[in-house]
Amino acid sequence: MDEQELGRNLSTNLRWLRERRGVTQAALGEVSGVPRSTIAALESGSSNPTLGVVARLATGLQVTLDELLSAPKGLGNRYPRGTLPEERRGPKGLAVVQTLLPDPIPGLEFQRLVLPHGARFAGVPHRPGTREYLYVESGEVVLNVSGERFEVSAGDVVSFRGDQAHAYAAVIGDAVAISVVALAPG
Repeated sequence: MDEQELGRNLSTNLRWLRERRGVTQAALGEVSGVPRSTIAALESGSSNPTLGVVARLATGLQVTLDELLSAPKGLGNRYPRGTLPEERRGPKGLAVVQTLLPDPIPGLEFQRLVLPHGARFAGVPHRPGTREYLYVESGEVVLNVSGERFEVSAGDVVSFRGDQAHAYAAVIGDAVAISVVALAPG
């Protein structure tokens, strides 16, 4: 990223963040210690600030430096089918585990499990204190958690300790399920 691109990013992001917070240039100047005239020049793209000025603005807006300097993002992004990571698991790789969220949420994992008839795979035990939730969207999933068997039909949810040995199987037709893992702090 060149200097001109960084300047455009800063100008766009600074104005957008300030306006979304309902803060005037003068008010941002007061909380950040950056003169209003400097903020105006930065928003117009006619100034080249020091790193210290950018850091004070980030602190005043309560954002990271990256949020001020990275390319502005649209209001939303579309991720076409097949663009998010997926992996095949279990014998013969019949089960497909798809990542559902393109951006990580600290402490949470969201996955879609596609299990054709006969597909089975073992889940990975997580650190102690982790909770896991399985929602079956269609079909039926047999879930084994440390020897306890759950037959989970469409619309059902099972909550279990994610630090235990567990396995999924589709034994009566095809099944689709959503797995949400709430990782224990660690």
